[in-house]
Amino acid sequence: MAFVREAVAHELHGATFHSFVAPSSGSRELCAWRLEVAGGTAGVEHRVSREEVVLLISGELEVAVDGVPGTLRPGEVAFVPAGATFRVDNTSGDAATAWVTTSVGLQATMPDGSSISPPWTR
Repeated sequence: MAFVREAVAHELHGATFHSFVAPSSGSRELCAWRLEVAGGTAGVEHRVSREEVVLLISGELEVAVDGVPGTLRPGEVAFVPAGATFRVDNTSGDAATAWVTTSVGLQATMPDGSSISPPWTR
């Protein structure tokens, strides 16, 4: 059994990704991180190559999956299918925190067609 006590933080598009589980920490199949989104942060729509599950812990987030908008409140989950477009905005004045899981190998295709392999999934 492995315990991860310290996360590695990464900053991207105004959000902080605290990576707890990834291949770099010994995982072969799963990635998990705590996402912190400051109030007033507009996200960037991207297409995901793997399924993602976003569980909101605190605050409130506006999300869109394949263009369908919704509001996440604490305890609610957004499921993002592989191949879907996804966007997260925090339109409130308060920070929001979520727990996100996916499988190893996630890539995100950005609006300009470029692709990234986020460091918190490697």
